Amino acid sequence: MLAIGKKLTPEQRLIKGTGDIIGNDNYVALAGVLMIGSKKISTDTETACTNGRDEAYNPHFMDKLTDAEFRFVILHECYHKMYQHLTIYRDLDAIDNDRANRACDYVINLKLMDEDKTGFIKLPKCTLYDEQYRGMSAREVFDLLPPSGKGGKGNGKSPFDDHDWKGAEKLSEEEKGDLAKQIDEAVRQGSILAGKLGSGGNRTFDDLLETKQNWKELLRDFVTTTCTGKDYSTWKRPSRRYIGADIIMPSGISETMGEILVGIDTSGSIGGEALASFMAEIKGVCEQVKPSKVRLLYWDTAVCREEIYLQEELDTLTQSTKPAGGGGTDVVCVPAYMAEHSIKPECAIILTDGYLGGDWGTWTVPLLWVILDNKGARPTAGTTIHINTRG
Repeated sequence: MLAIGKKLTPEQRLIKGTGDIIGNDNYVALAGVLMIGSKKISTDTETACTNGRDEAYNPHFMDKLTDAEFRFVILHECYHKMYQHLTIYRDLDAIDNDRANRACDYVINLKLMDEDKTGFIKLPKCTLYDEQYRGMSAREVFDLLPPSGKGGKGNGKSPFDDHDWKGAEKLSEEEKGDLAKQIDEAVRQGSILAGKLGSGGNRTFDDLLETKQNWKELLRDFVTTTCTGKDYSTWKRPSRRYIGADIIMPSGISETMGEILVGIDTSGSIGGEALASFMAEIKGVCEQVKPSKVRLLYWDTAVCREEIYLQEELDTLTQSTKPAGGGGTDVVCVPAYMAEHSIKPECAIILTDGYLGGDWGTWTVPLLWVILDNKGARPTAGTTIHINTRG
């Protein structure tokens, strides 16, 4: 129980701040996300910190904050988790750590201040805030920010909080998968709860639930995060991206990646326009990460056609591919085919409407589902992107 009339301990203040947020009509929908991971008081961070799951708060930093400012800090860390920044934007951290930190903070802080209409939270001093980045994703902000210096590597900190990218990387693949599912479920349940309580919901939740405008970015994030772990930089070949601004930065060199497998549902419900857009984006992503080959599998209840494109053949992918199939829908045939032919790609991407005749299959590789016009589809493994093509 919190002591009345006495100064709260840092631990008590953290409990109270979290409880105040959950009890506020504007943030009640965040309860599930706020409860994900652990929260602790620690001097290992100078301000506040998250690894995308767990949070830590420095007691001396807390002493400098009013209650409204501290609630802002708690929500800020919560939003890093909710947006899965430390997982999705791992490739940006590898390019320029400080710039990645700042980009994520600009996006969050704008949203937090937009959503508060009553003064329940307050922007602390030295917090990154700039109207010019309104409506942008962290990747878009990153592209506009100037490089932070030679090599682009910093100390994992922004002027406001610490971003524990290394801690996020230490999470096992199983932990990362479980975390993504917990966040997705918390967001959806929170949206339902807000609707039942008549609180009007949360516009950020609407953005996360409606991924139509972001599906290409999410696809690119998945592939680059999964397949660029072996990349390294060299100063011998300056990056052409910055030469025009008289800035010398190292260019990235990719060692040969393994293959990427793309499985496409051809049961008859996926239209030509959606397929063409998807294939064009796959081609663009592969040009960026340079896999040794791309294996296309067209499937319905069985794998009906296999096409293989080597790195130098990717230019012809969208023109030369020949979809095949048109029967029922049973995605289990894809991992079965992979096992039968000893196919072990860097990752698998499955395009489907999600109306399956069986289960979601058993997979042994990083997996991304791209599901068309079926928000009710909930794969039991991998990461999911929902696309609405109907308006």
